[in-house]
Amino acid sequence: MEDLTLEGALDLLLERVSMIEETESVPLMEAVGRVLAGPVRAWHDQPPFPRSPLDGYAVRSEDIKDASPDHPVCLKVLCETDAGHVSDVCVTPGTAVRIMTGAPIPDGADCVIAQEKTDYGEETAQIYGSVPAGGNYCQQGEDYKAGDLILEKGTTLGAVEAGVMAGLGCSEAVVYRRPRVAVITTGDELIMPGEPLKGGKIYDSNLYTVVTRLKEFGAEIVFADLVNDVAEEAAKMVREAAEKADLVITTGGVSVGKKDIMHEVIRILGCEQLFWRIAIKPGMPTLSAEYDGKLLICLSGNPYGAAANTELLVRPILAKMSARSDLEPKRVKAVCENGFPKKSPVTRYVRANYSDGHVRIPDGSDSSGILSTMCGCNCLIEIPAGTKRLDRGDSVWVVLL
Repeated sequence: MEDLTLEGALDLLLERVSMIEETESVPLMEAVGRVLAGPVRAWHDQPPFPRSPLDGYAVRSEDIKDASPDHPVCLKVLCETDAGHVSDVCVTPGTAVRIMTGAPIPDGADCVIAQEKTDYGEETAQIYGSVPAGGNYCQQGEDYKAGDLILEKGTTLGAVEAGVMAGLGCSEAVVYRRPRVAVITTGDELIMPGEPLKGGKIYDSNLYTVVTRLKEFGAEIVFADLVNDVAEEAAKMVREAAEKADLVITTGGVSVGKKDIMHEVIRILGCEQLFWRIAIKPGMPTLSAEYDGKLLICLSGNPYGAAANTELLVRPILAKMSARSDLEPKRVKAVCENGFPKKSPVTRYVRANYSDGHVRIPDGSDSSGILSTMCGCNCLIEIPAGTKRLDRGDSVWVVLL
C-alpha cells in the first residue's frame, strides 16, 4: 500500500474535526487572537459630540473670515473648556471660547482656529487667520454612528479591533472557545530540562517546541507531559489527556522499532487508525487515529520532523477548529539563492529563510534529528518528489511559518 500524500493525510484529518461552536466571554485585554462569536454594533455615535482636534479657539467662521496678520480680529474670550468637560456657554458674534484638544465644541461655534494663529489671549484674543465653516471641527459620529456594524462575526481580534471595541465601551468580548490540546512526548531517553543530565539521557525539546508553537497558534494547552516507552503507561496517559482535550498530539514511538509503542497504544485504546506513514520527509512515520471522538496525531520523535509536521499537519487542523483563516499555511513562489544537493524520492520540506521573493537554506545540517539550524528560519521549501537536486536560481514553492 502506497504512503499517503500530505494532501491525502490532511483531507482525512480535516474530515474528522469541526469548528468549535462553544463561546465564552473574556476580558478585552485578553481577547487578542480570539475569534468573535457574534457581530459588534455601535450603540452610540463616535465621537459622541462635536470635538476639537487641536488647541485653539472655538469661533464663528463669519467673525474671522477677513482676519490676517496685518489685520487681526479681536474676539472676547468667554471661557476655557478642556477635554472631559462641557461648556454651557454659547459662542455669539464677536466672542470665542478657548478650547483644548478633544474638548466638546460649544454651541454657536462652527470652526476652531489653531492657537498658533492667535496671540494666546485669555480675556480677548487677537486672531491672525481665517478658517472656513467646519474647519478643525470633528463632527459627532465622524467615526461611526449608533447602529453601525463595526466588527463582523468571525473577526480575529487584534490590537486595533480591541481598541475599537474599547471605544464602544466594551470591557469584554464574546468569542469562540479555543481548541484544547494535549501534548505527550515518548521516550525512555527523555528527561525534563532542569534535571541532572545522566548517561544515555537527553533533554526533551519536542515537548517545548510543540507546546510553545501551539500556544502561538492560539491553542489552550490542557495537558503536557512525557512518558517512558511502555505502551500501557502511554495508553493511560493518552486516555487521561483525551478527557481534557479536543486534540491529542504525541511525538516519538511511531516507527517500527521495539520501542515504537504508539502502534500498540492505539490497539490498547481500541482506536480507529486513520493512517500510518506519509510520503514526505521529514516526518514520514506519522501515525493518526481517532479515540473517543478525538483526533490522535502521533508525530515523529525527531525534533525537526516534529516541528515540521506541527506546521504541515497540526496547524491546518487548528485553523479549522478555531475558525481562523489566518492560521492556514500560506505558500508563495521564491527563487533559491543556494542549492540543496540531495535527491528527494518523496516530497521534502527543507528549513529556510524567505525574503522578498528569494529563499536561502541556512548553513549546517539538515538532519531531521537537528533542530538548531531551524533557528531564525521563517519558511519550509517544498521540494517535489522525484527532484534530483535543487540548484541556485531554481523556482520553488515555500510554506511560510
